[in-house]
Amino acid sequence: MTSTTHADYVSGNRAVPDFPDFPAFPGIAARAAETDATGRIPAQNWKELADSGYLRLFHPPEIGGTGADGLTQADAMEALARACPGTYWAATVSTLLCGKLISTYGDLRHHEPLLRALLSGERLAAFAVVERTAGSDAGTYRTTVRPAREPEGGFVINGEKSRITNAPVADVAVVLARRERLPGDDGPDWCLAFVDLNQPGVERYEIAHMGLRGMPWGGIVFTDAHIAASDVVPVPFGELAEGMAWGWLKNSFAAIAVAESALAASVRHARERVSFGRPLAHMEGVQAQLAESRAQIDAARLLARRAMCARVEGRSVRDLIAMLKIYATEMGVEVAARAVQIHGATGVTQGHEVERLYRDAQMNVIGGFTSNRLREQVAENIGLGPAVYSAFDWVTPAGLGQDPAGLDGSPYAQGAVT
Repeated sequence: MTSTTHADYVSGNRAVPDFPDFPAFPGIAARAAETDATGRIPAQNWKELADSGYLRLFHPPEIGGTGADGLTQADAMEALARACPGTYWAATVSTLLCGKLISTYGDLRHHEPLLRALLSGERLAAFAVVERTAGSDAGTYRTTVRPAREPEGGFVINGEKSRITNAPVADVAVVLARRERLPGDDGPDWCLAFVDLNQPGVERYEIAHMGLRGMPWGGIVFTDAHIAASDVVPVPFGELAEGMAWGWLKNSFAAIAVAESALAASVRHARERVSFGRPLAHMEGVQAQLAESRAQIDAARLLARRAMCARVEGRSVRDLIAMLKIYATEMGVEVAARAVQIHGATGVTQGHEVERLYRDAQMNVIGGFTSNRLREQVAENIGLGPAVYSAFDWVTPAGLGQDPAGLDGSPYAQGAVT
């Protein structure tokens, strides 16, 4: 997908769509299996997203959005993720996550045109954080922004970002980078850089991935790529998690949608499949699995809607979103795994809906911020302090520091006990 293609889908201002029932986006849903099999989002999906108003739901009218309330946004996110999780990820990373980062940390005097292009579907954005040798540990990131030499002015960026949604096809990247400071500059060490990806000094590549196969995924290599001065925004690192929490919400709704689809497929199969003289749905063990999935999905959905509404109202609720991301994404994997069990060999057959959903569910746990790291943050916020490593001697107190060569005369050392 290119910016030229996006320009064909500009649809003007439309009323916010209504998503009262699932599944919505029937055309996108009908193409979901093809999207997964080919590893490409069909052009028609992007047209339908732009026409539906989905891309504008998350922003106020003054910058081209619709100003939809939290429940409307939640319904729309789940509806699209149920239709096609890969399309949902690609679209929502661009309009919600990148759009929120630009509107929150950028300057509308300079960045309103970029925002409007994302919201209309003319342009696609990638959030470039992770690097080839670094995941959740930002302290190991090496991508750097530094002032450019005269006469061009502005800044240049060097480094590589890898395993990034939309990287192979995006028009612009919101890049988390280190900032090379000049003498006298006591500002933050980090910045968000809004980088035009259609310029010299930018190379892209694709990475094959297990789930969400239709979602463009890959890396970006920057070699003295130019950035305008207005597009480099110094940000204290501690503040960035606030903006990234929108991504945690994105993953959570994707997980809920995948789980709902997996449950629906399981119920259909249990009603239709007869084994040992009765439908699977009449078997107590299968009923227990389905009931457990129903309870978990509804619990996650209630938590997600609470978090979304609070966020849209302007409250941080970052801790709540962190807990939601942990619970919802891991729940999605559990429900999808149950669906595979209920379907038996059919559930692990390549091309089956449940097989695809199981692969998609795994991506929501890892993407955005891993559950293990989020658990550490939740623990910090309930008074356990930061997860800081310090050296300690655990050998001596345990009595394991004795000479293994047998000098102490123990039966173990003498070989009497093996």
